[in-house]
Amino acid sequence: MKRGVSMTRKGSPFKKLGLLGLGMLGAAGAGMAGRLLAGRTARRAIKKIMTEPYDKNLWELISAGSRTTPQTIVETNLRAEKGNAILRPIGAPRDFPNFSGLMFNVAQLATLPTPGDTPVDTSVVLGKSSARPLQLDIPIIISAMAYGFILSEKAKVALARGATLAGTATNTGQGPFLPPERKAADRLIIQYNRGSWTKSPAVLRQGDMIEIQVGHNARSGVGDVIRYQDLDGEVRKRLGLAPGQAAVTQARLPDLASPDGLGKLVRELREITGGVPIGVKIAAGNYLEEDLAVILEAGADVIAIDGAGAGSGLAVPILQDDFGLPTLYALCRAVHFLEKAGMRERVSLIVSGGLKTPGDYLKALALGADAAAIGTIALFALTHTQVLKTLPFEPPIQVVYQNGSLKDKFDVDQGARHLANYLRSCTEEMQEAARAAGKTALRQFTRNDLFALDEKTAAVAGVSYGGAVGD
Repeated sequence: MKRGVSMTRKGSPFKKLGLLGLGMLGAAGAGMAGRLLAGRTARRAIKKIMTEPYDKNLWELISAGSRTTPQTIVETNLRAEKGNAILRPIGAPRDFPNFSGLMFNVAQLATLPTPGDTPVDTSVVLGKSSARPLQLDIPIIISAMAYGFILSEKAKVALARGATLAGTATNTGQGPFLPPERKAADRLIIQYNRGSWTKSPAVLRQGDMIEIQVGHNARSGVGDVIRYQDLDGEVRKRLGLAPGQAAVTQARLPDLASPDGLGKLVRELREITGGVPIGVKIAAGNYLEEDLAVILEAGADVIAIDGAGAGSGLAVPILQDDFGLPTLYALCRAVHFLEKAGMRERVSLIVSGGLKTPGDYLKALALGADAAAIGTIALFALTHTQVLKTLPFEPPIQVVYQNGSLKDKFDVDQGARHLANYLRSCTEEMQEAARAAGKTALRQFTRNDLFALDEKTAAVAGVSYGGAVGD
């Protein structure tokens, strides 16, 4: 042993190394033991699955579950728990016929593509025949989502700011009028709802467009009653409720004792607001043409159609899953009806319901819509990484819902920025698509720029079938 070096001295590096080695050996041993135990447990479980009769076999859960979906199993148990109708947030999970069966034509030789440095106009005008048309920089608007009933004040203000940054409009939804939303929104669509609030001339005059809400597809024309005690104090105040009074949304507009009353209401709103566009929003059903005829007779400037697949804050699943025309069908039928009536140039058309991508939005425009309204996807963009404040223990809606446990943690500026980024990104993609199709404006797209991947979609959309072989 060398002089001056102790093998037993406290703090000796050899002693520390020995302790570390023992620790590593202990951890390795524990790991091996854990693996052996896990392996033994797994083998025992697999053997049971391979040998036990079905009525005692856990595989029965997989076998029975394969006959349906996890969604149905969960909702069956939710119904079994309380015995009440369940309320599902956001919208239907089912896959309706959609725009994925359509593709754009490619401009190459017969039609030349647009040079990459050519600007592409993305602007749109809603209510062209009104005294004060609504001009937007992009053809994507934020759909109606109600403050107080569903979304928090922070979420609504963020939606308004994001829409403003992107040069478009946001819709108040059927909740009470929210002054901070008006302040944040450069262009605000005020929804004339089926309740008794947000209807004073002083409020209506603040709108850049009015939308008469007859129905929307995730809730059809069903009314609602929200108890006084279930509403936040500030929301009650903005609704103008007396102590103990519930917030009641009627199944149909109180102003409309008959369909003839719609025309009178349109004229009254036009006079009150000084000529901003007056729109009517409906859920699309198989009586679509009859409903459209009533709206045209009423003299509305804008028609908003909500197809099956549309979202809602809370609705019973049967209304989300089993009511209404798919958005693709509704849009094509509405455009055909308006063209046949000679009203396509006078009346603007907004479509919503399950639209998710720039491709969806542009295909809707090509089929005849003037603008696409988005709700669920706007919330995804708005919350972006802020959902991490809720996950994995709470659902993401808790950060933006009025009764959300984490709504106070929502960052308005961050949400607005992310929504604006999303809208700008989608617009840039559509501009690239326009150049690829030989266009210089999004409004130049028509159904002639589309073809279908299957004959059924071709027939619905009135476009050619891409699989057809010529003579």
